[in-house]
Amino acid sequence: MRTIGLIGGMSWQSSVEYYRIVNEAVQAKLGPLRSAQTLMFSVDFGPIERAQHEGRWDDAGVMLREAAKRLEAGGADCVVLCTNTMHKLANYIEDAVSIPLIHVADPVGHAAKAREITCVGLLGTAFTMEQDFIKSRLHQKFGLDVLVPDSDDRAAVHRVIYDELCVGVVSDASRAVYLDVMQRLAARGAQAIVLGCTEISLLVKPEHTDLLLFDTTELHAMAAVDFALDGVV
Repeated sequence: MRTIGLIGGMSWQSSVEYYRIVNEAVQAKLGPLRSAQTLMFSVDFGPIERAQHEGRWDDAGVMLREAAKRLEAGGADCVVLCTNTMHKLANYIEDAVSIPLIHVADPVGHAAKAREITCVGLLGTAFTMEQDFIKSRLHQKFGLDVLVPDSDDRAAVHRVIYDELCVGVVSDASRAVYLDVMQRLAARGAQAIVLGCTEISLLVKPEHTDLLLFDTTELHAMAAVDFALDGVV
């Protein structure tokens, strides 16, 4: 079994989900007493959040680069960056280590192709929805058209992530806001909704909507499990 290297802490609320998913999946595949071989470097999110909102992306990139190097030095066979937003800085990791980065957008693209989906709606932080580091990869690599909410809806989605979900607050009122945003994306032609922030699945689950959901947390974690168990009998 290969060792999964996790860069977590952005936020730790969703990093817990990564750890749970990879271990439950390995247990299901290999047996009741089996678990994943993992290393996690969990960052202090406060300085990174400040760097994000102050536009100091290079500073944040240095933090990720150092985290990835520590994982490789510790024996990790891959890097899983447990956040969508920080994939804006994926190149810092890819340039710093020789082990592969499992990109969060790729499992989404594969899942969409398997379902013959051609147009998705994307929810995430303002950075993820407004910038191209996820949207362009989904479009260029998998041919997906990617819709994002309008400006007011983007602001609401972003606020809930940072003010509530990142600190463990799950609100019925905020879920209703998200469901309304998702319906508006569907009305514009989205065949599925990408939960493109690793905290969103804490709020919106399949039982809350009839819309098809692509949960990046689960898809990304399962891609890491597939990598770790490749060749394991």
